[in-house]
Amino acid sequence: MESTPQPGGTRSRALPNSESSGAPAASPNLSWLPFLLQTTDALFPTGAYAHSLGFEEIVRLGLVTNESTLQDFLHQQIIPAQQHHELPYLRFAYTANTLEERCAIDREISAWKVARETREASAQLGGRRLRALRTISTARQLAEFDEAIQQGQAAGHHLVVCALQAHVEGIPLLAALATWFYQSLAAICAAAMKLIRIGQDGCQRVLRTAGQNAETVIQTSLTVSREDAGWFNPLLEIAGMRHERAHERLFIS
Repeated sequence: MESTPQPGGTRSRALPNSESSGAPAASPNLSWLPFLLQTTDALFPTGAYAHSLGFEEIVRLGLVTNESTLQDFLHQQIIPAQQHHELPYLRFAYTANTLEERCAIDREISAWKVARETREASAQLGGRRLRALRTISTARQLAEFDEAIQQGQAAGHHLVVCALQAHVEGIPLLAALATWFYQSLAAICAAAMKLIRIGQDGCQRVLRTAGQNAETVIQTSLTVSREDAGWFNPLLEIAGMRHERAHERLFIS
């Protein structure tokens, strides 16, 4: 190995590295990644494509009409809710030590969702994900949470099921948070494709710009305590209530 000249005429041996020694760099353990990709793919049967969670009414009200206003909607309405409410609650559910604690978190989420249609849609998505997970996983915690839902101890909100899935399959917390953040934005963009005049390229530009906030939003969400977590947005709640009574609807919620 070549030695490196040092100030004062002394010489020290260079530290070995993967390039100079020819040894491969240590690979991180990514055994959890294929499962995460499978369960976040559009092929996984959650039925999320049929829901807009109130966004259809936002479009009907004329608040989102094009690429620019969609971008504004994500930044002003959705990302703050992610940072202060959804990502912190996903973390709480992920780190819950008992079934009782996880059920309590699920009930808190029910209380935050004022609009009945949005609340029921969240539970429907969670239930479908949980059933699909149980066909490919024998994890005891999944069965226990399913039983708790059947007994009325929890509604089974989608966020809690995603957190439980990440916990039992060894998916790192940061990966679970990033996945939820992206999926929440992507779901709205997918709905926008059907509701406004925007093409695939426009949606990708919107997603790319919004996604650049991911690291900051996720890191900030990690500092939100249980006592301070929460986000109430009358616009989204009213949109959900109006959508429930709309005369024509493309989406279930």
